[in-house]
Amino acid sequence: MEWIEWVFSREFRQFILNHDLFIPLLFLARVIFVTALELIAPARKISYRSVIVYDLIGCTLVGYILIPASQFLSNRIALRAGVPEVILALPVAASFLLYYVVGDFGAYWMHRLIHAKPVWRVHKWHHSPTTMYWLAGYRASLPQQTLFNLPWIFAYPVFGLSPWWMYLAVLSSHMLLNDWMHMNVSWRSNWLEWIMVTPRYHHIHHSDDPAYYNANFGVTFTIWDRIFGTYVDPETVKQPISFGIGEQVPLVRLIAGV
Repeated sequence: MEWIEWVFSREFRQFILNHDLFIPLLFLARVIFVTALELIAPARKISYRSVIVYDLIGCTLVGYILIPASQFLSNRIALRAGVPEVILALPVAASFLLYYVVGDFGAYWMHRLIHAKPVWRVHKWHHSPTTMYWLAGYRASLPQQTLFNLPWIFAYPVFGLSPWWMYLAVLSSHMLLNDWMHMNVSWRSNWLEWIMVTPRYHHIHHSDDPAYYNANFGVTFTIWDRIFGTYVDPETVKQPISFGIGEQVPLVRLIAGV
């Protein structure tokens, strides 16, 4: 069929890029497929009607205002790695893995930093949801997002003169990983947790139980928690987890991170 051929054509791809439709279309696909996964195998019952409007507004605010503003700020304060030629010559897949190892190591420590009492307020909005599902993970204040950009900006030069699609691939991978770790799914993933952060692994970190306030800081890989003593095995958490920050803070302050 002609329309199918057009969808997979270079002209369609150029149309999407020229009209800045890639991110909106990706978001629509995520709304459909990620929500479907949550409905098929939910870890907890969720009333989407009670939270979806608020989180859609929050996600729009983050996507179109806070993220561009944070990128503007972080690009001006970030350090960038000097990359040897041998690394620039790596295959794309190896560069992608190296980017995530370097960036995730920095993200782990940045995550621990913003949980420190003097800086905690910049991270409160992210921990404020009392209902945990994929879209709740997009609450991020301007200072939080600015700080979290820094390790990834430092790592990005490993791609060197990357192909045109690399930035979109990296951006998409961050979005999908964020969806994944916050998803409300009941899948038991013991083997995968030896390598990667999973929903139940990250949900422990979002718990309102003080015993888990400083647990499972990993963003992509679980190895940093294991090495630096912040690992909590999900198998040892027997009681149901609840979420939130246990206090009422004006929304404007949460979004501003002050």
